[in-house]
Amino acid sequence: MATPYRQAMRDATTFAPVMEAGPNSYAHAVEILRGGGLVALPTETVYGLAADAANDKAVMRIYAAKGRPSHNPLIAHIFEPKDARSLVKISPLAQCLMDNFWPGPLTLVLPKITDKISGAAGVGLDTLAIRCPATSWVSAFLELGFHGPIVMPSANRSGHISPTTARHVADDLGDKVDLIIDSGECPNGIESTVLKIEDDHTVLLRPGAIPAEDFVPYISDLRLPGITFPASAPAAPGMLKSHYAPKASVRLNALSKRPGEAYLAFGPSTIEYDYNLSPEGDLIEAARNLYSALRALDKVDTIAIAPIPKKGLGEAINDRLRRAAADRDA
Repeated sequence: MATPYRQAMRDATTFAPVMEAGPNSYAHAVEILRGGGLVALPTETVYGLAADAANDKAVMRIYAAKGRPSHNPLIAHIFEPKDARSLVKISPLAQCLMDNFWPGPLTLVLPKITDKISGAAGVGLDTLAIRCPATSWVSAFLELGFHGPIVMPSANRSGHISPTTARHVADDLGDKVDLIIDSGECPNGIESTVLKIEDDHTVLLRPGAIPAEDFVPYISDLRLPGITFPASAPAAPGMLKSHYAPKASVRLNALSKRPGEAYLAFGPSTIEYDYNLSPEGDLIEAARNLYSALRALDKVDTIAIAPIPKKGLGEAINDRLRRAAADRDA
């Protein structure tokens, strides 16, 4: 039985059809993707907006639907790790990371060796961002004879808070996609970690769902770039200075709540709060709740956010919050 919200989305003429995750919705999704349409798909990180990676018109529809800058590249998603060999040059280190972290929330930026991906997705770069997601629809798509790859940025307006539920997708893009598949809340709630492998060293381009310390057994010299990146030529998605942003302004490391502010707490709090990312101070729970919290509080002029530890997943959470608080013209 459909929930009231799902039924409301189905009944509203301005919304795309919403189908619960399952064999029927997966079959419909494959039909749409083959026809050059856009499908919002749940993943272990956030909901993504998918298109056939080889279809130029479909890929351009993603940019138009999101209002995404044309210089911001997309991640190619493959359904099986072995499929990477036809798309990118794989070094021994890259293979090691694929073996240990795929399928999963790791994106690798590697030298491109294919023309099978739409040029619009790679924006002229000689590298390709690629990932193999760990999500239920992958095996269903393969059984239906659809082997991808697909390109799939987050299913939200460009620069806005990423979506972790089907409702978030509908709120941002309900009239711009052909189908939304609903599997509830995303388990990780924060985007993939992005690593660029350059010769004998690796650069962390975007902290994400896999903490940097998890790579220590495999990478001897993980390099960290600066917090800001050239707006004209990002090497991977999620690198623009202003990103993941609510309409409200964001005040970081807040130790008090000012009049008119909403307060987003973390851990045990003596400050009256409007939402707590994790009362127990659990960074995994905080990451999962981050985007839902920002959306829920986006009804005021300013959201004040408590300090978040900069360890483990806290690195990714702080990265997202810095970009949410940045100058919106950046």
